[in-house]
Amino acid sequence: MKSIIGSMVAVAGLMVAGSVMAEEMPALAKKLNCTACHAIDKKVVGPAWRDVAKKYTGSGVTKFTYNGKEYPLTEGLVMKVSKGGSGNWGTMPMPANDAAGTKKAEITELVKFEQSLATK
Repeated sequence: MKSIIGSMVAVAGLMVAGSVMAEEMPALAKKLNCTACHAIDKKVVGPAWRDVAKKYTGSGVTKFTYNGKEYPLTEGLVMKVSKGGSGNWGTMPMPANDAAGTKKAEITELVKFEQSLATK
């Protein structure tokens, strides 16, 4: 009886751990083609979103400098994703994803999702 209960507890633990580890990119990230360059937990062309979250949100950073001007963190990251640029993660530039600003609400939602990964 103890072995059955122990096995059930172990299986339940693995199921919980698996669901935490198997975090998926939101559908919006797929729609906006973020997945062409990014994954949550590994570098693709660009950095893993979890690494971005740890670098900024997880380390207590509250500001982001874009083109020499300092912004509140979320606003600066949204601007970087929207207008693109290089230098924060190496020489590979991030292409502009919304230079006209028409997708600002969607990009803000994705940046907030990315920031939430700092604690996972």
